[in-house]
Amino acid sequence: MVDPSRFAWTDVKWRGVSREGQVIYELHLGTFTREGTWEAARRELAELAAVGITVIEIMPVADFPGRFGWGYDGVGLFAPVAIYGQPDDFRRFVGEAHRLGLGVILDVVYNHVGPDGNYLKQFSADYFTDRYQNEWGEALNYDGPNSGPVREWVTTNAAYWAEEYHVDGLRLDATQQIFDSSPEHIMTALAGRMRAAAGGRKVFIVAENEEQRPRLAMPAEQGGYGLDGLWNDDFHHAARVAMTGHNEAYYSDFRGAPQELISAVQHGYLYQGQRYSWQAKRRGSPAWELRPEQFITYIENHDQLANSCRGERLRLLTSPGRYRAVTTLLLLAPGTPMLFQGQEFGSSSPFRFFADHQGELRALVKEGRIQFLAQFRSLAQPEMRPWHFDPGDPATFESCKLDFTERERHAEIYQMYKDLLRLRREFIGLTVEGAVLAEEAFALRFFEKPRGAGLPPRGRAAGGPKPGSGAEAPPHGSDRLLIVNLGRDLRVDSIPEPLLAPPEGSMWETLWSSEDPRYGGCGTPPVDSPDGWRIPGHGAVALGSGPEKNPWET
Repeated sequence: MVDPSRFAWTDVKWRGVSREGQVIYELHLGTFTREGTWEAARRELAELAAVGITVIEIMPVADFPGRFGWGYDGVGLFAPVAIYGQPDDFRRFVGEAHRLGLGVILDVVYNHVGPDGNYLKQFSADYFTDRYQNEWGEALNYDGPNSGPVREWVTTNAAYWAEEYHVDGLRLDATQQIFDSSPEHIMTALAGRMRAAAGGRKVFIVAENEEQRPRLAMPAEQGGYGLDGLWNDDFHHAARVAMTGHNEAYYSDFRGAPQELISAVQHGYLYQGQRYSWQAKRRGSPAWELRPEQFITYIENHDQLANSCRGERLRLLTSPGRYRAVTTLLLLAPGTPMLFQGQEFGSSSPFRFFADHQGELRALVKEGRIQFLAQFRSLAQPEMRPWHFDPGDPATFESCKLDFTERERHAEIYQMYKDLLRLRREFIGLTVEGAVLAEEAFALRFFEKPRGAGLPPRGRAAGGPKPGSGAEAPPHGSDRLLIVNLGRDLRVDSIPEPLLAPPEGSMWETLWSSEDPRYGGCGTPPVDSPDGWRIPGHGAVALGSGPEKNPWET
């Protein structure tokens, strides 16, 4: 018998997680450590906190069959899967995270139930409905006859994680497959229940939504669903194309051009109602009312790594310089950045799809995965079939486990992430505007104060953190300039772009460069000098304004 009341919590002073100033770290408990347990993961939390992580996002842990799996085919919503340890081990993990100043949010699946071990229909056929088409089986009944108990089942589950495990929020999986025409949407209802159950602690709830509907993250009083943030695949897609040059399948509507990256930083989604040729329809809705920190940005996550043949890390698919430059953009831009486990030290471990199904279901899952990846023409070629790893093979699962000795072996990458996350504090709270400088180069200007005119309704503001959040803007209040160049070296006498002008009476000084030799780079000469601009190729340089020492005169 599990009695949650017997656990001695020590986080009474913990106040939860707000949406401002966060850095999220997504991890899969079974592959984050060699042991694949709560206890082993707990021992790594201090290191994550030291890097600059503020929120741990855990892939689903609701009970699922088999020895390993991603967790998205769970069947026991109220039972943490036993392969990771005991319920109290989960509680100790959360308690230690809170002691270190880390929030914990849990990935949950409320759009379907896994195919193996699902006995809900033996209790009632009303758990499901055939009125909607669901990508992964039968849709859950949130708005049809006898849907009340189904809604109670899910809203109670959201509250359960806050009450019994002190979880600080949720990541809602594939919300475009949650169908509900009720007066109060089920997502609004579950968010309200969880906030109430948190007992005064702040709760942070984000959603994955392929349709890109900003309404999910708008306040309920404004007709929204009351969530806090949305995953931004558009940022990922543009960044990946820019780094790799490949734009097959769902990347085909992205060019990786500087303007795409600028717009993703300033406006969140790139598709907010325009035609999206991959789906031959319009995609998204205007997101002007959302603040930049409500968009969760990333260059790696579990899906995007696995949606390839080998599940390789992005740094292995591009040049070291491009990787460092785009990482700089990710971590200094005003969105809420998210890292995937091991990304901070340049992990060589792939992340592949794995699921321990048996018999016919195992064969169906393997073939289904191959068919899914066939949308990429390169992966659909006959010679690639042997390179599609079997999701049911334990070796596929084992290959994804992190090797923490790479923290030392990849010390240059590890140091870069640490330094960038420290530097990020000087960029939070500033207003950002961008300009294209060349075919593969652009600049982002971070202003201390919003400019007075010509701003769109959302104001292009980076969103000022609340006092005491630990993420306040720099005390000296200086402007910042970030230059990103994914192409060759640029040497120009002058650039007719006002965003590059330093504040009056000052000049630009280099604060940070991705070409610093400490990170594996080859050095950076002064960018803005008396003989013109010298912008390194495959690099990013952050500049700050300092006193004008030697005015340039002609």
